[in-house]
Amino acid sequence: MYEPKNILITGAAGFIASHVTTRLIDSYPSYKIVALDKVDYCSTFKNLQSCASSPNFKFIKGDIATADIVNHILIEEEIDTIMHFAAQTHVDNSFGNSMEFTYNNIYGTHVLLEACRVTNCVKRFIHVSTDEVYGETDLEADIGNHEASQLLPTNPYSATKAGAEMLVMAYHRSYGLPIITSRGNNVYGPNQYPEKLVPKFILLAMKGEKLPIHGDGSNVRSYLHCEDVAEAFDVILHKGEIGQVYNIGTKKERSVLDVAEDICKLFKLNPKDVIEFVQDRPFNDKRYFLDDQKLKQLGWEERTPWEEGLKMTIDWYIKNPDWWGDVSTALNPHPRFSAINLSDEAQWSFQYGYSRLARSYTEVGRKNSGLKFLIYGRTGWIGGLLGKLCEEERIDWEYGRGRLEDRKSLMEDMRRVMPTHVLSAAGVTGRPNVDWCESHKVETIRTNVVGTLTLADVCKEHGLYMMNFATGCIFEYDKEHPLGSGIGFKEEDKPNFIGSFYSKTKAMVEDLLKNYDNVCTLRVRMPISSDLSNPRNFITKISRYNKVVNIPNSMTVLDELLPISIEMAKRNLKGIWNFTNPGVISHNQILELFRDYIDPKFKWENFDLGEQAKVIVAPRSNNEMDASKLKNEFPDLLSIRDSIIKFVFEPNKKT
Repeated sequence: MYEPKNILITGAAGFIASHVTTRLIDSYPSYKIVALDKVDYCSTFKNLQSCASSPNFKFIKGDIATADIVNHILIEEEIDTIMHFAAQTHVDNSFGNSMEFTYNNIYGTHVLLEACRVTNCVKRFIHVSTDEVYGETDLEADIGNHEASQLLPTNPYSATKAGAEMLVMAYHRSYGLPIITSRGNNVYGPNQYPEKLVPKFILLAMKGEKLPIHGDGSNVRSYLHCEDVAEAFDVILHKGEIGQVYNIGTKKERSVLDVAEDICKLFKLNPKDVIEFVQDRPFNDKRYFLDDQKLKQLGWEERTPWEEGLKMTIDWYIKNPDWWGDVSTALNPHPRFSAINLSDEAQWSFQYGYSRLARSYTEVGRKNSGLKFLIYGRTGWIGGLLGKLCEEERIDWEYGRGRLEDRKSLMEDMRRVMPTHVLSAAGVTGRPNVDWCESHKVETIRTNVVGTLTLADVCKEHGLYMMNFATGCIFEYDKEHPLGSGIGFKEEDKPNFIGSFYSKTKAMVEDLLKNYDNVCTLRVRMPISSDLSNPRNFITKISRYNKVVNIPNSMTVLDELLPISIEMAKRNLKGIWNFTNPGVISHNQILELFRDYIDPKFKWENFDLGEQAKVIVAPRSNNEMDASKLKNEFPDLLSIRDSIIKFVFEPNKKT
């Protein structure tokens, strides 16, 4: 079960969200609940008054469409979970003022998603949607819409909710946001604003006025009591699976006419005298019908019978007739809110929202760390991982647009980004391997030598720190550093491997960079990561070879060491560093772990260096590097074997 710590509930002063908030406050005193609501016409702090005295409750008045507020809350309150209820929900209003629905339901959701992406602190994002996104269900159908059914909204309200769902789905797929979506039937109960059918009919019956029914009243809906729905969200929060959609529904259906007659019965009114048929909506779905099995499999079930729930609701409104103040407009058969009501803030956001968001998110990063990283190597493996790490640590960053060998484009990057640090993981390593460099020497020189030196020089001119991700494949075992001796090459040792043109260029540029006191050089070797689907991962490579040589080597576990590189940049550490885990590990030892953790049937064959030389163009570097300098700076650094097990094989364990 998922256990949140700090939950943000948007639209918390509204009907459903207030019942969810109250349930969580009462049931889980260890959770901190932050309630965010702009307190629109259909929400009131009175809905949360029972929570006000709880030490784990905090209320913030604000709009989810205001990026600055959302960013501040996520960071300041250390939010790890969001339950997103905030929305305009009344279908009748959406016909009269659809732009307000687009602003609140789509734009507001987008702001919230972008804040989650940038701050990268949310572990669960529960997006609350509606059964109306499925569109109309055929009256003859006996099977409800399941979670994978097509979305076919028919009115402006449901269209904006479907649009919000598309954004939510895209952020899950593109950015890995931990999304769970719910789609629910109609909800009724205490505290509901009387624009909705049940409370509207109750208040009109209390006043002795007519109950207006759109069309002929044959439209069918399913109704759930608010306490049952609050329990459903409790279950989804704790047991729901990331990436999944859950219908919150009931098979018990009622026509609008049935609802009106049931209310008349409890008020002892004659339906023929009280019910009045009025003009229908521009489009009024005949039926919404859900398949509710998926949520039931998590342990939820409907508990409140319709008759009992309706009576409790009527009793509440009789005791609280003035809860919402003057609701005469809401009780109108066809309420309309003019588009003039669209606030200045909404109009401003639509017109200038993009630049406002961009500015807000940039400010969040800068306020949080005071750093601005400019990263080169966008399309590369390490460059891509560095960008993700910066987001995780809330460091403001951008990728460089210029080519390393083009000084003018680099200067433009410096002016545009104004970085505090420059990290370069750009370079030519060969396609698919270093053999490519043997036949493309000019291209290799242009990037690895000219480009790297140009970037270092531009950084020096601007007084900027530069971190260069280099290679340790510039050494090979020799008499002073024999195979199996445990004596590794140190940072001050002169490169002795010239077997490949790639290594020659790397050794050359490393030597020249010693003249730049603003540069930190990290010697990476045979990089490994937990992503075993990545063809550049050393483990992935050798697990796909027909034969492998079995030689101990120093290697770099990126999952452990790349976060260390970020810390090194923060500390402005310079000079040359052997950027490998301490010790060595052989190809066979890695493949044995692969067999033990991943595939018990995995087999491989070995061949010697002489046989290997027949299938490669350029020789490969094999060496042990002394990582004591790095270990002294970061004492918790794991040995290569321990690091591979912890960061690669344990997370991917299948056997």
